[in-house]
Amino acid sequence: MPDKYVTFGEIMLRLKSPEHERFFQSPLLEATFGGGEANVAVSLATFGEKAVFVTSLPKNAIGEAAVAELRKHNVDTGSINMTDKGRVGIYYLETGADQRPSLVVYDREASSVALSGSSDYDFKAIMDGAVWFHVTGITPAVSLSCADCALEAMKAARDAGATVSIDLNYRKKLWKYGKKAPEVMRELTKYADVVIANEEDIQKCLAIELDQDVTSGKLDKQAYRMLTDKVKEQFPNVRQVAVTLRESKSADHNGWSAALNGKTGFYLSRHYEITDIIDRVGGGDSFSAGLIFGLSKYEDEEYALNFAVAASALKHSIPGDFNLARRSEVEALCKGDGSGRVQR
Repeated sequence: MPDKYVTFGEIMLRLKSPEHERFFQSPLLEATFGGGEANVAVSLATFGEKAVFVTSLPKNAIGEAAVAELRKHNVDTGSINMTDKGRVGIYYLETGADQRPSLVVYDREASSVALSGSSDYDFKAIMDGAVWFHVTGITPAVSLSCADCALEAMKAARDAGATVSIDLNYRKKLWKYGKKAPEVMRELTKYADVVIANEEDIQKCLAIELDQDVTSGKLDKQAYRMLTDKVKEQFPNVRQVAVTLRESKSADHNGWSAALNGKTGFYLSRHYEITDIIDRVGGGDSFSAGLIFGLSKYEDEEYALNFAVAASALKHSIPGDFNLARRSEVEALCKGDGSGRVQR
């Protein structure tokens, strides 16, 4: 029997300009679906696990299409709240190239999940039998009621004995309802076992600063160890802190690796030079899914970290939000098979 993993958040309609075009350079937008926790659920389902995605969606053709897309990827949608309130949130994506960065425009106000409340979800029942629960910092940024739901879900998961992870995922454009990110995120982090972030997320969401510059492009192992040690010191409940290390050399060329301050030591992953990025959106979510899977399946924390980084490296080659790389493909890359040769 596959293990049961639960995620809670928003799935959005993703409208993307074709290839590397500017918005409306041609009168087309490619329509797919995506969103942080939904991306994690799809990846875990693709690895062969039971992934349950919890959200609210409107009872209309677009909401039903989002559910159908999740089902297509074997995600359990039985806990989705279909409602007459709100709409499907939207994000617009323009993919950058070379020195022109990608651009995201959100249109998420008054979405069904933003308007939902704790009474819309039976988190105690949903968490029954779960081994892991995952949420991101994007969800509590959507609305105060979403923040309350995330907190209730984390508490229910802990009561059920599940491991709880939070990807801090700071999004400046979303924190609009009055509360500051640290005020909300520090409370949520009290209920997490695993924290996933980059250095900016830790500073913006948890108000934990480091005297050293960790954004200079030079990897200082000691600086990241000190930063993650501070997280553990301030949140004794947190057992593991993973930090993604992205070196953005251009929109098409990134260095990609990660660090893990774990239960057995501090580890740096293998480093990948990704020189022809197809789609980097969802790259962090694919890392989260890989880490969740790795930490729950492998005793070796260093291998779990390398599994997560390999999964995310493969995601950069796949269009759309979802990482459709299979477990066997990730394990092959972990073993060093990064040649890209045709598999016959």
